[in-house]
Amino acid sequence: MTGLLGVPDKARTVPLPDEAATRLVLVRHGEAACNVAGVVGGTRGCRGLTDLGRQQVDALARRLGASGELRAATAFYSSVLPRAVETAELISSEVGPGNLVLERRCDLCELHPGRSDGLAWAQAIERFGEPDWDSDPTRPLAPGGESWSSFVARAAAAVEELVRRHPGELVVVASHAGVVEATLLSWMTVGRSRLQLRTTHASITEWEHGHRGWRLLRYNDAAHLACRS
Repeated sequence: MTGLLGVPDKARTVPLPDEAATRLVLVRHGEAACNVAGVVGGTRGCRGLTDLGRQQVDALARRLGASGELRAATAFYSSVLPRAVETAELISSEVGPGNLVLERRCDLCELHPGRSDGLAWAQAIERFGEPDWDSDPTRPLAPGGESWSSFVARAAAAVEELVRRHPGELVVVASHAGVVEATLLSWMTVGRSRLQLRTTHASITEWEHGHRGWRLLRYNDAAHLACRS
């Protein structure tokens, strides 16, 4: 098949935009209190954002207000953890028409920590050991918790389910660095169990899902933080 300008589609280095594709924007939460305190931040340990975290998300909200880049959104989700919910609430006026109902889903959470939840990381390691997920990604973080491999499967499946629910729409998700990495591991050929990325707080990662499958449009977009006053 020949595309625009007579260039065969299969020969293109950059495929043409797919106007019928679903777009998925993953927003990482701002800096969280558990991040700073060194606490395992599950449902028990998470206490929401720090003051800096709120400033980071406020900078994102101002950018979104100026650019209008998420005004076309028709669906809005977050994990159930306070740091993600607070992030979603702070940008809600700039997502879609500004009054989308936020749906909170546990399957969009960071790795479920089990019995280590709420402990200091040093305490959790002393009590349950430190898993080496590079050599064994199937070992749980703690009793009742997820392993790295089970988390990646759960998080990627949760995001894929949103795409099935909203074909052809723009979906915004306030979530976590681990969820971002899970999508990269699941939808790109990387040949590794972990990427050990440094996904910035309040950053944007965007995927497109169309007839060619998954395409990464941007990762770790945090230009708004450089302009923060």
